[in-house]
Amino acid sequence: MRNLILIVEDEPLVRMLAVDMAQDVGFDTLEAASADEALLLLEAHPNIQILMTDIDMPGSMNGLRLAAITRERWPAIEIVVVSGMRRPQGDELPAGCAFYGKPYDIGVITEELQRMTGLQSAASA
Repeated sequence: MRNLILIVEDEPLVRMLAVDMAQDVGFDTLEAASADEALLLLEAHPNIQILMTDIDMPGSMNGLRLAAITRERWPAIEIVVVSGMRRPQGDELPAGCAFYGKPYDIGVITEELQRMTGLQSAASA
């Protein structure tokens, strides 16, 4: 079974690029346009290994709240938070989260995703 990542981004083109990036390095992907939609997918797919979420999105919560809920309810899921609008302060990010500003370096993000799932050692072999 391949690694599964959930990408949460309200901008369709940015989401499409993130999905392509993840698929190019061997991930199966799920995508959501809001944190509310992402929560439904997290509940429906217990095999999600990584959540990659933007901070600012429409709906009842932003990506930081989604990350906090994910850490609380699914502590084994790795979390990557991205934003082009703001940089979270220390305690705004749940423990163990990675943060990257937009525009992010695709090579750096893919290395982080691979590291989170152990794909890096397999990819370089």
